[in-house]
Amino acid sequence: MPVGGLVPGATDDAADLVVRNARIHTGDPRRPAAEALAVRAGVITAVGDDKDVAPHIGPATRVVDALGRRTVPGLNDSHLHVVRGGLSYVLELRWDGVPTLRQGLAMLREQAARTPKGQWVRVVGGWSAEQFAERRLPTVGELNAAAPDTPVFVLHLYQSAVLNRAALKAAGHTRDTPDPKGGQIVRGRGGEPTGMLLAAPSALILYSTLAKAPALEDPDRKTSTRHFLRELNRFGLTSAIDAAGGFQNFPDDYGTITELAEAGQLSLRIAYHLFPQTPGQELADLARWIETARPEDGDAWLRLNGAGENLTWAAADFENFTQPRPQLTEDYEVEFEKAVRLLMENGWGFRLHATYDETIRRDLAVFEKLAAEGLFPAGNRWLFDHAETVSTGSLDRVAALGGAMSVQNRLSFQGEAFVRRYGSGAAADAPPIRAMLDRGLTVGAGTDATRVSTYNPWIALHWLVTGRTVGDLVLRPPHNRLDRSTALAMFTTAGAALTGEADVKGVLRPGYYGDLAVLSEDYFTVPEPEIAHIESVLTVVGGRIVHAAAEYEGLDEELPPVSPDWSPVAHFGGYQATDRTSLPGLPCWSGPSGRSGLSGARQAELLGQAAAESERHRRWRARRGLAPETGSPAFDPCFSL
Repeated sequence: MPVGGLVPGATDDAADLVVRNARIHTGDPRRPAAEALAVRAGVITAVGDDKDVAPHIGPATRVVDALGRRTVPGLNDSHLHVVRGGLSYVLELRWDGVPTLRQGLAMLREQAARTPKGQWVRVVGGWSAEQFAERRLPTVGELNAAAPDTPVFVLHLYQSAVLNRAALKAAGHTRDTPDPKGGQIVRGRGGEPTGMLLAAPSALILYSTLAKAPALEDPDRKTSTRHFLRELNRFGLTSAIDAAGGFQNFPDDYGTITELAEAGQLSLRIAYHLFPQTPGQELADLARWIETARPEDGDAWLRLNGAGENLTWAAADFENFTQPRPQLTEDYEVEFEKAVRLLMENGWGFRLHATYDETIRRDLAVFEKLAAEGLFPAGNRWLFDHAETVSTGSLDRVAALGGAMSVQNRLSFQGEAFVRRYGSGAAADAPPIRAMLDRGLTVGAGTDATRVSTYNPWIALHWLVTGRTVGDLVLRPPHNRLDRSTALAMFTTAGAALTGEADVKGVLRPGYYGDLAVLSEDYFTVPEPEIAHIESVLTVVGGRIVHAAAEYEGLDEELPPVSPDWSPVAHFGGYQATDRTSLPGLPCWSGPSGRSGLSGARQAELLGQAAAESERHRRWRARRGLAPETGSPAFDPCFSL
């Protein structure tokens, strides 16, 4: 179509898509800024201004006016549990971005009313008590009141879960149920479970209980995964590295994503890892996989990237910062070395979960032993994930062995717990990102969603730039914060390097994939608090428009309706953007009229919410004789007691 003097020509190599009138941050040092680009057959063919893309416009070219918006390379989450998350996305009530517990409980109450018998209401990850105005978890009593008969499971980080009475019954937890190793079922005076489950320090008790909830069947698993990928596209994600994880079995749980790839229905490029699930069987699983597949098998949409994030269960530490650092067995290196040796001998790279420097030092000793034999890294890509307390000495050893790092914003959600246990001094360098970059290490960034952090990458970028938690606690001082360009590169070029694709994606350059995001706000100029509220209004993967909002609504590909129809996602959506004016089905809640910390209206609303919560607490105390009966009358019809 003719736009601003751009007249279609009869070219043989016409672009499928042209984006113009944009403020493009290309990520390419050779041409860092541009105004327009063209994509043909999934690949960028021109980057520049209108005159550069004009020869690529044909009669069938879709020309999109970016209206002067900031445009960036598509984001790449280097540590996201996307395969597992997609299989259950439509079953989960998301508290991601919800500003008050009051709102979360109202959502939960409404969802319980529509959830059919036999199904659970589950709140699984993406939130922290610190994000709420009330700064606390829901109580068992509140869950019982909100859902007397429907099982409710609320997971809080890797720390705990709160279950109502119906969920305890559905999960089979009774006074005779023993505590699993590394976990605790909190009990009352009579020995009956109260509804609180604690990771002490292992989260296995939390995940094994959640696994008792009903799962989706095909084709709902495909629909759920497609909607989850669209939700990721909403924030400008075009690629992700799946880190595997517990209760993610290969090949069974990978079948849905594979079938979608075969049908051309993925809207996100995925490089996946394989994670042995059964303690004592890890070497056998790795050997079997090595016989059937090789890293980089696949295509531009779905490819194998190696093993991990666990290789052997005994070598894995935990990241529950409310508990002391776990003491790993003295001899885990024996089996761990066999696993690494097997991978190196067969050309498999890996990623390795390691929270603490004590674990990292022991792992590095194994790698150095193999390196002395000329077996490590043998040209294979390898990296450490997380590494909150890694030392500079260990980073020197990683660099010497040709390793890389991938960091996640887990402390956005667990920062307060980390400070309480280790102090603000330790939190200032958790993890020491600047020290990693200063050593020339490739450092990818990710979220570790969905069971702890939210999948919204802009929360992670906000943490990288500001050093603040979702509760607004400053963790990292200026020396360990990043400028915006460096932080963005960790979500673009670094992620591409971790999958061996640095020559085809991560920057906007001719010959690279046509993966980009047109942003709702200019990431490079908005005030720092606003970074967390950015979304994409147009996300393009391989020249396909996979998400469209604002002026572009309706340009993206149509998805099948959310199924089942009682799904929380069908009614509330996913991430709860804090600038919404209302939520469907919540007539008693008036959503934020502005963004956090930026307006008097928002401040007044938070004060009103705090006042409502204060009145509820006063009345609770009065009923128990802990406060006088007199007081201001209740004014919140949503919480008549």
